[in-house]
Amino acid sequence: MEKRKVSPLISVIPVIFLISALMFGIKVAGADPHIPLFTSAIFAALIGMFVLKIKWSEIEEGVVDTIKMAMGAIIILMIIGMVIGTWRQSGIVAAMIYYGLKILSPKIFLLATLLICSIVSLATGSSWTTAGTVGVALMGIGTGLGIPTPIIGGAIISGAYFGDKMSPLSDTTNLAPAMAGAKLFDHIKHMAYTTGPSYIISAILFLFIGFTFKTDGANVNNISLINDILSTNFNISPLLLLVPVIVIILVVMKVPAIPGLFFGAILGGIAAMISQNATLSEVINTLHNGYTVDGLEDVISANPIFQQITAITSPDKVDAVLGKFTNLVNGGGLSSMMWTISLILCAMIFGGVMEKTGMLESLASVILGFAKSTGSLVVATILTAIGMNVLAGDQYLAIVIPGRMFKDAYDERGLAPKNLSRALEDSGTLTSALIPWNTCGAFMIGALGLTPWTYVPYCFLNLINPIVSIFYGFTGITMEKIKPETQK
Repeated sequence: MEKRKVSPLISVIPVIFLISALMFGIKVAGADPHIPLFTSAIFAALIGMFVLKIKWSEIEEGVVDTIKMAMGAIIILMIIGMVIGTWRQSGIVAAMIYYGLKILSPKIFLLATLLICSIVSLATGSSWTTAGTVGVALMGIGTGLGIPTPIIGGAIISGAYFGDKMSPLSDTTNLAPAMAGAKLFDHIKHMAYTTGPSYIISAILFLFIGFTFKTDGANVNNISLINDILSTNFNISPLLLLVPVIVIILVVMKVPAIPGLFFGAILGGIAAMISQNATLSEVINTLHNGYTVDGLEDVISANPIFQQITAITSPDKVDAVLGKFTNLVNGGGLSSMMWTISLILCAMIFGGVMEKTGMLESLASVILGFAKSTGSLVVATILTAIGMNVLAGDQYLAIVIPGRMFKDAYDERGLAPKNLSRALEDSGTLTSALIPWNTCGAFMIGALGLTPWTYVPYCFLNLINPIVSIFYGFTGITMEKIKPETQK
């Protein structure tokens, strides 16, 4: 059947409605983005049915197909919740925080976080595995050192997405060259030209920010209190660190993410029974509902160090300070991820409607019309990928749709396919974590306990890399041409 041509003027209406609904819902009504997203999806479907004359059954099929694309991510998200729960219950997270606070200082913490997450994600090829394991512990360590959580989150995400982008084990690193017609290792080598400078700049910025933090009395008290809380509530041993090491090894050995991570959750439960004397029923409950220490707030409130901290804290902020410390111990579980999962589903419904009705492709084709030079073609690719992350809510669509659309345009300009695949990853992969309702953004917010948007200014790698890519596009730096022998 011939594809229906959709007017860009019609296609932009659901986008305007979505932006308006999100602004009203979040800013005015103080609501979560779920209902604005779902309402926008229904609005887009109505346009599809009554203006574009598309049957509801076709639209519904598109929605279901799009949700299917996200189901693997949703299952992983559920399992990461279980991992966080049993790793908290067993003292694994506590041990990582305890020893991390003894080794790391505020000055080098952000740079160390960037490097640690880069190494883990490069080895595993997964930003999600990185954030859901070592990322959780690094959030706790950074909080103890007195560093604001948005900045810690930015360092974790920057490092996690470096490996997700550059590792041959990453799904997006394989998807982008497949869509562009490039070879995998040609693609990875070509990305080094944009990712390398972006990473160096990011490292310098995190090091600079780190040196602005001073280890004052308050930070020393924080560290002492955290270690006191952890050692009081858990039997801490270096042996507990074997569990995350085993999980990382499993992922490196190409054990599929879902069974590999679930095995990590089970190992955490076994460690809880051995090291913390938890019962099997308690572990099962933690897998579902997360881990909670009964009476923890009273224990913390009675601690002399906590009383010193609150003595110099305004009364209205005492609860926030107490919450910060209890969050280091409590949390996780499958149920803790339901808010995030429902957000992903709402975004996928909107993206599915827009994709099936042809409105997404119509909007992308408008951008392609402005691509009159190599530089503008790279800009068009990057903006389209970012737009897909915003509108479709999924990084795979942000790679597939622009990759499919711009392939011929790159060929016509005599540009090697790896230029397209690089631009797709410089934007589609990296900006996905910045959008709260995108599958990746929702995961990072849920796993790391971040507040939407606040962490975005500190995701230096994710922000700088697209700019470097655009700069190369206009200057021609590393924009390789198709070799004569490969041309048809």
